[in-house]
Amino acid sequence: MKTAYEILDVSEQASDNEIKQAYLQKVKQYPPDHHHNLFQQIHGAYQTIKDQKSRLNYELFDYPEADFNILLDQALVSSEALTLSADSFDKLLRASIDDSIFQFSTTHKINNT
Repeated sequence: MKTAYEILDVSEQASDNEIKQAYLQKVKQYPPDHHHNLFQQIHGAYQTIKDQKSRLNYELFDYPEADFNILLDQALVSSEALTLSADSFDKLLRASIDDSIFQFSTTHKINNT
């Protein structure tokens, strides 16, 4: 099965703008009128990796082979990493991950130790 990056023909280090441009190019190439199933796949891939929050969720939960360090570096650079305190970093991660999933995993770890 192809990854979202492969479907859009972009690298894992692609910027939001590069991903959007690749999506628009694919939509022109495969319009929904004539390629409904392929368009659905392309649109789904775009929704999955269209921004940093979406990519972080994808990298953490749907794409275990991903290099999380690259994504984290990009997130830190875009959020003024030099002034990021531990509390701010925790808030950044919580905002990037669905809070219910974060709470479940935290509770699950506490109950299993």
